Amino acid sequence: MPKHLTMDQLNEGIPSIEASPQNAGTLEAIVIRPATDQRQSLASCELSPKGGVHGDNWALGCWKSLPDGSPHPDVQVAMMNSRAIQLIAGESDRWPLAGDNLFVDLDLSESNLPPGTQLQIGEATLEITAIAHNGCKKFAERFGTDAVKFVNSPAGKQMHLRGIYAKIVEPGTVNVGDVITKRNG
Repeated sequence: MPKHLTMDQLNEGIPSIEASPQNAGTLEAIVIRPATDQRQSLASCELSPKGGVHGDNWALGCWKSLPDGSPHPDVQVAMMNSRAIQLIAGESDRWPLAGDNLFVDLDLSESNLPPGTQLQIGEATLEITAIAHNGCKKFAERFGTDAVKFVNSPAGKQMHLRGIYAKIVEPGTVNVGDVITKRNG
């Protein structure tokens, strides 16, 4: 079983996360969840407003839904900073355990990506939503209780260390290695 980092070890990694690019980042990994507790890493993937991250179980129903029972578009795509997950999980083969779809080398902080900000990734355009993404029991089981305290701390929430949610506004294909550009929504 991998060793979980202590709060001190996690805090030592903050300068690296803070050094993430603010305007032109990179898509480092794509992960879909075909079913509960299943993960599949992809080199490329289609994104669409109707299907979300194609192959991910979001389109089959998720924890947040609209009154008609359909999955809520504001939680279509879960994104996490690749430097944060590298610190928390270590080896890249453990990144998918976080359950996020896109791992990006980009500053996800509230001050850099407020809700409404749009990101161009490959052919797709995403818009940051206001839904909070927090560490939970599963995150603690996979990465340790200090990791949850770290991402849910006031600084962790401001930096969005656990990640952010986005909705897809323009469909298209995204590929690992794609440049991510920020534009105001």
